[in-house]
Amino acid sequence: MQNQNAENSYKTLLIIWAALLFSQVLFVVVIWFAKPELFKFDFSQPILGDNALIVGIFAMLSITDLAISFVLRKKTLERSVAEQSIPLVQTAMIIGIALCEAISIFGLLLAILFNYQYFFVFSIFGAVGVLLHMPRRSDVHAASYK
Repeated sequence: MQNQNAENSYKTLLIIWAALLFSQVLFVVVIWFAKPELFKFDFSQPILGDNALIVGIFAMLSITDLAISFVLRKKTLERSVAEQSIPLVQTAMIIGIALCEAISIFGLLLAILFNYQYFFVFSIFGAVGVLLHMPRRSDVHAASYK
């Protein structure tokens, strides 16, 4: 019974993860409809655009978010094993993904508010972060081992 519960929890985590990964695509679709001119790439523009300070701040926040997402996920997974709590595995994944989603949202904000052409870099890093937070069956089983 315990093993079946762990397997069902793992499947639920996969569904949540897939939905959050798909949301990364939706951010780009929102930009496509809001600012289609940004998809006419002109790579002669400076990488930081016209608002170098703001882009730099968002870039630093994004790097910090990515690093913190892995640290918090690891700590929460360790706690889930110590407490034998499958819901903490889900919490760990959602915390990590939420911080990676913030990276893509930073790109969305830069694109819409500042016409930042290189928004896709933020979207790529956000999507890669979400991919790296894919739930692992071993984490669920470790939290349900009792």
